[in-house]
Amino acid sequence: MSTHDISEERAARYIEVQNSEEFADLRRRFRRFVFPMTALFLAWYFLYVLLASYAPGLMNYRIADSNITAGLVLGLLQFVTTFAITMIYARWADRVLDPAAAKVAEKMERGELN
Repeated sequence: MSTHDISEERAARYIEVQNSEEFADLRRRFRRFVFPMTALFLAWYFLYVLLASYAPGLMNYRIADSNITAGLVLGLLQFVTTFAITMIYARWADRVLDPAAAKVAEKMERGELN
């Protein structure tokens, strides 16, 4: 068996995996989590940008007579949101996505995908 044959065999296995119902389910699960989370974060981000552009009075509002403004707090919350989404995704992936992916990989190795 030549290297070319191994590559073709490997490519056929990957195509089989990609066309399997188990892999399609894995992609659906991933998209069901990632797309809404991305949409929510983008909406939050664009809200911040729009407020900065069209509501400077709100963004310049000083909190408790300090140099801290509402814009600064909302900007820092962008970072907090990013870290929160990362932690939520990591926990979700550990609990839901990774076990399902491991099953697909195991079935692929045994050649049992439908």
